[in-house]
Amino acid sequence: MSAVPPNQESDVTWLLSNLVERVPHTKSVVLLSSDGLTKAAYGLDTDSAEQLSAIASGLFSLARGTGAKFAGSDLVRQVVVELDDSLLFVSSAGFGSVLAVMADRSADAGVLGYEMSQLIKSVRPFLATPARAASHSGEHGGF
Repeated sequence: MSAVPPNQESDVTWLLSNLVERVPHTKSVVLLSSDGLTKAAYGLDTDSAEQLSAIASGLFSLARGTGAKFAGSDLVRQVVVELDDSLLFVSSAGFGSVLAVMADRSADAGVLGYEMSQLIKSVRPFLATPARAASHSGEHGGF
């Protein structure tokens, strides 16, 4: 189940597409849950978005484990993977969400990192999960 309400998914996709169009050499972006479920994507077909979500989730989890074991904190700001001709940036987006961005190697990492942080600030309101109504103990047999 997505934390992004269906009527707001197009708004999130617009924010993702804006990043790709605004930052030169950026190819695609995926907003995912920390457990690897794709919430929104731009620049990838569905299968590729799901694969990138799984990869980004794994990288993020490895970084958290490394921080917890060796740095005294499991807070992850960003994971960067340098491939031969591409860069993958994976950042915490808050509220159990992660942002993964693929770019050509010629992308300006500083500009892309800054724009990612601005995007993360923009999507946070869409990621908030409304509080659930309190259940009455008598309705469900006291559970």
